[in-house]
Parts: sequence; structure tokens; C-alpha cells
Amino acid sequence: MIRGLPRKPRIAVFKFASCDGCQLSLLDAEDELLAVADAVELAYFPEASRRMLKGPYDIGLVEGSITTHHDAERIQQVRRQCRTLVTIGACATAGGIQALRNWKDANEFVRHVYARPDFVQTLKMSTPIAEHVPVDFELRGCPVNKNQLVELVAAVVAGRKPNIPSHSVCLECKREGVTCLMVAQGAACLGPVTQAGCGAICPRFGRGCYGCFGPMEAANTASLTEIFRGLGRPDSAIARDFRSFNAWAWQFRQASEEAERR
Repeated sequence: MIRGLPRKPRIAVFKFASCDGCQLSLLDAEDELLAVADAVELAYFPEASRRMLKGPYDIGLVEGSITTHHDAERIQQVRRQCRTLVTIGACATAGGIQALRNWKDANEFVRHVYARPDFVQTLKMSTPIAEHVPVDFELRGCPVNKNQLVELVAAVVAGRKPNIPSHSVCLECKREGVTCLMVAQGAACLGPVTQAGCGAICPRFGRGCYGCFGPMEAANTASLTEIFRGLGRPDSAIARDFRSFNAWAWQFRQASEEAERR
């Protein structure tokens, strides 16, 4: 239990611009949550309960990116309500797939999609939570790994550091006995710079890693870019490689913009 708290820690789950996939990962962890369920109180979770208790909360789990003026104000309120704030998923930690708008004119998209664009109020960019408020821990993935999510909650409750891997997907490939696609097939794969957590699911099915879990610790994207070029991949394709679920993560953003400039 969190040090200094004589009662069960109160958990709140908040949603911003996202697909709800990371919240569903939490709901999907029914059996795993039983181990910590008696130690916490789920005080606020609109996705799963009609009971909404007011803050403050001991742990706040935030899914989604900031894309509107309203959300930019609301995240400030959420931060004030939560003793520990954790962002979950690619949208909350790196802006999500919607951050692709950051390289274009968002107003132009609105004009083409909506019959009454004057009804739509949005920010020019989609940005991660950490660009707006201090964040205590980031849990990556699109969606997050449910076992990592349960480990995170258990660690915060126990007052210890979460045991979340920081190594790359390549190590998961080795553990699963997956032959390296870049070496064997000359395929583009973001595994060497992507944080582990998916179990190397794409390489196991013969596809290069798409970087769903974002950049690993000390990701050497410059080296991987040169390897891609050595495989004959054009810079335009390399820029697209780094612009997917975690496009706005600074390591991937830097790599894509460097390739785009060439």
C-alpha cells in the first residue's frame, strides 16, 4: 500500500482523445486484477462503472492525447486531483496516431471532413499528456500490455518501482526463437529501437515491427535509419516507418524529420 495511507488507495481512470483500447486492456485483465483488487478502491472509471466518486485520488490512469482546448484545461484539473499520475498507451505518451496531424494543417482536414467546420473546435496539434502536466510514469503500447498494467498498479500500491522492461523487441524475438527479418529477408523492422512488451507478435507472423510500444531506452534511430538505407529503402518510406502509433515520440519524430529533409 502507498506509504502514509491508512486506507485503500483510490484509483481513477480518465479518457482523452483515444480509441479506448488501453482502458479495455484493463477490463480484459479480470483474472490478473484479482491479485490487487482487495488492496485498491476503483473510485472513478466511466468505462466500467456507474459509481463516480469525487477526488482526490491516489492513482490516476490517463488514456488519450490532448487535442482540444477543453482537454487542455481538463488535464490540469486531473493532475491536481491525482497524487500519482500515470499515462497509459501511445496516445497519452506520444500523441497517438492522431499526432500525424502535427505535420499538416488540421483546419484543412476539418474543412474536408465536416459539413459544418465552424462547429469543430480543435487544437492544431495532438500532444501527449506530459507536454501539459508533470507525469509520474509512462506505460507505452497500442494498446498497453495488460500484464504490465497490472504490474504498474501493484507496484504503485506497494510503493516500489514498476518492473517494466526497457529493452528492445529484438530480445523478445530471441526469446521466441524468431529469425531476424532484416537479416534473413531484408525487411524493414523497427524492433531494434522499439520497447518490448508485445511479445514480438508482428515478427512472429513474418511482419516487421511497427513500433507500437514506442522508442526503447536509448533508441539508436540514426543507426537503424542507415541500415534501412543500406537495404535500399528510400527516405520517404523511412519517414513513414517512424510515423505511426508513436510518431510524436521525440526519438521517432527526429528520425522521420531527418529522413524527410534528405
